Amino acid sequence: MKKKNTSVKPLNFTSGWEYAPAPESADHIHLEKQYELFIDGKFVKPGKGKYFDTINPATEKKIASVAEADEQDVAKAVSAARKAYDKVWGRMPAPERAKYIFRIARMIQERSREFAVIETMDGGKPIRESRDIDIPLAANHFFYYAGWADKLNYAFPNQQPAPLGVAGQIIPWNFPLLMAAWKIAPALATGNTVVLKPAETTPLTALKLAELIRDSGLPDGVVNIVTGAGRTGAAIVGHPGIDKIAFTGSTDVGKLIQKSIAGTDKKLTLELGGKAAHIIFEDAPINQAVEGIVNGIFFNQGHVCCAGSRLFVQESVADMVIQKLKDRMETLIVGDPMDKNTDIGAINSKEQLQTILKYIEIGKNEGGEIYQSSCALPGKGYFCKPTLFLNSSQSHRIVQEEIFGPVLTIQTFRTIEEVIEKANNIPYGLSAGVWTDKGSKIFNLTSRLRAGVIWANTYNKFDPASPFGGYKESGFGREGGLHGLMPYLKF
Repeated sequence: MKKKNTSVKPLNFTSGWEYAPAPESADHIHLEKQYELFIDGKFVKPGKGKYFDTINPATEKKIASVAEADEQDVAKAVSAARKAYDKVWGRMPAPERAKYIFRIARMIQERSREFAVIETMDGGKPIRESRDIDIPLAANHFFYYAGWADKLNYAFPNQQPAPLGVAGQIIPWNFPLLMAAWKIAPALATGNTVVLKPAETTPLTALKLAELIRDSGLPDGVVNIVTGAGRTGAAIVGHPGIDKIAFTGSTDVGKLIQKSIAGTDKKLTLELGGKAAHIIFEDAPINQAVEGIVNGIFFNQGHVCCAGSRLFVQESVADMVIQKLKDRMETLIVGDPMDKNTDIGAINSKEQLQTILKYIEIGKNEGGEIYQSSCALPGKGYFCKPTLFLNSSQSHRIVQEEIFGPVLTIQTFRTIEEVIEKANNIPYGLSAGVWTDKGSKIFNLTSRLRAGVIWANTYNKFDPASPFGGYKESGFGREGGLHGLMPYLKF
């Protein structure tokens, strides 16, 4: 009698379904053709009348013209913030401040669909990420810190916490609205006023937030938003009326800021670059780990400072993990960020795409074995295929330097001591991920990895109540949670 074949064929990911387009509509949003500076509760023209264009990276088309602030414009914003702090916000009872912050959170929720579409148009990230992660988290940060505003004496008992004054805040392009919320919400909750500069390539959701703040009834001058490039940021950092600088961005710029305020009494927090390690042990839930890796580096185009761009796999399961990762990469859809089916959207700018491509060439020249998804890229826009580098080593530049793109390097290890040494042998220390079935391994690694945030059997999970920040060249200070209040207070 012939034996029946009961084996199960492996899934063939490369011959999956073709999805019909599912674009998100932009009919419900309103964008101005030209945006001014938001100073003292009003939109005002820049003193020298200069503007720059913000570009949709998926289409390479201009979205709007945006005002470019110079030193005089920044000085006006700082003056408005100081006046609001001295006369209104600094004197307002904490429960009243909380009401304004809570109102802003509710208004973000009410307009979440509009914010999500604008975030995707301006930044290139998939609409699913903007809709399901960025905007809800931004609202949640305002909700969370609204709750802390009248409880500072309980948070810091017997310390008599008091606000610093005027906070200068500079944010990057990878999470435009969320980064604004991370910085503005704790500053307001602690009684400070704000001068915020969004990234020059993604200013639109910050300017829509300015409209919302104006409509919320927040007193004039409490939040001021000035747009521009590096020169505008330098004017904020160098202004003598600023009491505290909060910067998220590149390590090189962070070092310049640190040098420029040396000798002053300005407080400083820096959240800088990262080169996070994913560590997969042989006892890990492999399928779950592979999905976590894809989520950590590819779904967000690698445009997260905590992106897991270095993968360490225990030798005994390395072949299996790499094959599953390749199979999963073949299912990823690269394309129109406004399409709800899209997994990987557009790179934020032409300059950033050129940087990523430069590092891919460096990886090839260093002898790395490259693997890229077979997907087709759109003919227009700034897109990059998800990329693996196998057989990479600690000395390779693609392992040591932040790429900020969908590029993952893979190394193997045998022992815990080996992988800890490799993971820590890098200038950065922002985040890491550990995948194992053993709690003892998790506790061992979390106590020995020099990273500010370490996820276990998950990745890229954020909560307003959880502090975030790094070590070494990834900066210092924390944002989020109770810790996020401390940089805005004096005791």
